[in-house]
Amino acid sequence: MSTPAPSRFQEAYLTGEPPWIIGEPQPAIVAAEAEGLLRGRVLDLGCGTGEHTVLLAARGYDVVGADSAPAALERARTVAAGRGVEATFVEADAMHPTGLHGFDTVLDSALFHIFDTDDQGRYADALRDVVVDGGRVVLLGLAPSTAFGPEVTDDQIRAAFSRPGWTLDEIRESTYRGRVPDDDQAALLGVPVGGRVDLPAWLAVARRG
Repeated sequence: MSTPAPSRFQEAYLTGEPPWIIGEPQPAIVAAEAEGLLRGRVLDLGCGTGEHTVLLAARGYDVVGADSAPAALERARTVAAGRGVEATFVEADAMHPTGLHGFDTVLDSALFHIFDTDDQGRYADALRDVVVDGGRVVLLGLAPSTAFGPEVTDDQIRAAFSRPGWTLDEIRESTYRGRVPDDDQAALLGVPVGGRVDLPAWLAVARRG
């Protein structure tokens, strides 16, 4: 697998309803917040339509949502306005996050797993300048299964966050909720097109420093 071009995601938001858009925050991220894994100033990197940014802003966090796709950010601002929540969204390249620094937590919901192995390492290196010493990355990524979507192994997460400047504090089994996109996946999963399905995932916490 090679890392998709950013234009692919811009096109997905402009031309359809991508399967990662479920109209609500990921249950695993809601649980992570309740557990206290998200702390201080938060960057929701690869925020998409902003469900997690809006959730955290509504709960009083100092949070910024960032994405490389302008169409995603436009939709995120619409989501925030529709819920009466003031939220900040910026356009940013996750591999070159210029101007993004001083965050206590980076929330990565389904971003890391789109990168190929080399880019996973470059991404971890780039985040060193984003997260304060003692801060953390909280990462949710699809685990290998027979279902749709990019996938990442626990060993790939360990390898990326064993690079200088990082300590992987934990990695655990979790789930990622997606929307069934087509008839082939519906037959594979036994869920109708448009239905929601919880797929195997990893939840990892990496500490800066």
